Amino acid sequence: MTFAHRKNIRVAIIDNAIEPSIYHPVEHWGKFLDAPFASFRAPDGRFPALKGEFTHFILTGSEASIVEREPWVDGEVAFVQDVAARGFPLLGSCYGHQLIALALGEADRVRRCAQPEVGWYPIQIVEKSGLLGEKGVAFAFCSHFDEAVGLGSEYRVLASTPRCPIQAFELAGRPVWGIQFHPEIDIADARRFLKALVERGLPTAPVFAGALRTAPRDSGLIRRIVRHFLGDGGGK
Repeated sequence: MTFAHRKNIRVAIIDNAIEPSIYHPVEHWGKFLDAPFASFRAPDGRFPALKGEFTHFILTGSEASIVEREPWVDGEVAFVQDVAARGFPLLGSCYGHQLIALALGEADRVRRCAQPEVGWYPIQIVEKSGLLGEKGVAFAFCSHFDEAVGLGSEYRVLASTPRCPIQAFELAGRPVWGIQFHPEIDIADARRFLKALVERGLPTAPVFAGALRTAPRDSGLIRRIVRHFLGDGGGK
């Protein structure tokens, strides 16, 4: 029996996808979760009640911009604040990473990137942690035009790249983590995602097409990340 089942863990995935026909974050995370889970679409204003059914919470990425926020984001900000205040383990990826920085800080903790990162990048792990392991370099898929910045001293930065100094963080003394990259999107799914975006003919299509021409590399960090996240205990 797995650790997740022994601890009666149940995960709520907060799905921030705008176009589910192109981007499938629940499917991506579901491949690696060794625990029961259910999903809730934030753009539709759906969030789980915090009454004991769920023990762990994941905030997915999104095609939306954290800088140019739609009205539905206000509800998710309040939800994240409530989850964190109650001490539940909370993990945000890409948009979810930025959302944690916004919800638990100020609006100036998120901004547009000077240069977007789309494709497979070497992630420099700058601090040893349970989430990412030893210091060193790991490869993962990235796709973001916004980033988290200026986090306070209560945040410990775990990883970075030259274009994005805060690639991962943990909140000191609390089970809260953010990862800017997408360890949950494997190479095959990443290529499908990029091709779909190119076919849409968006103004950013050349960025996605350029990423498709690069050599994909994935170090498989997702397994360690999920193991550490689920191993942190249940909610309060």
